Amino acid sequence: MNVFILCTGRCGSTTFIKACSHITNYSSAHESRTGFIGEERLNYSANHIEADNRLSWFLGKLENKYGNKAIYVHLKRDEIHTAKSFMNRYDTGIIAAYANAIIMKRSPELTPFNICIDYVRSVNLNIEHFLRDKTMKMNFSLENAKTDFKLFWEMIRAEGSLISALADWDNNYNQSL
Repeated sequence: MNVFILCTGRCGSTTFIKACSHITNYSSAHESRTGFIGEERLNYSANHIEADNRLSWFLGKLENKYGNKAIYVHLKRDEIHTAKSFMNRYDTGIIAAYANAIIMKRSPELTPFNICIDYVRSVNLNIEHFLRDKTMKMNFSLENAKTDFKLFWEMIRAEGSLISALADWDNNYNQSL
């Protein structure tokens, strides 16, 4: 069974996959198919765990291909901390695309922080809406990572080294704030 870690980005997805590298009955990767479009974009091998914040823009395709035959994790971090982290990368990546190509026209009250917090809230709402009828799902809070990862481990019936996986949560991978 496939597992998808859905998130905004800047919320621990890199660390999540580092922790998953200690699971022996699943493969795992972070943003492994970003260079593909169409059918290939979501062509993951069986028993694979994928974390990719861009999946929030492919939820219709994810529904069509995997629907209720996958496990979904909504990875979240405090939205203020997430928005502040995006502020450190405001001119690049997904937040630059959101600010410049989605929002487009700006009034003076649309500060970079307001745009970042709007992005975080919009993506989280998209994910929540997608997950509303899924039976195999869980909410995962970065602030409770070790506790939630143990629940995740049990949910997917992971095999491997839980102790090593939990130790990865003591590191901040891909940190900007």
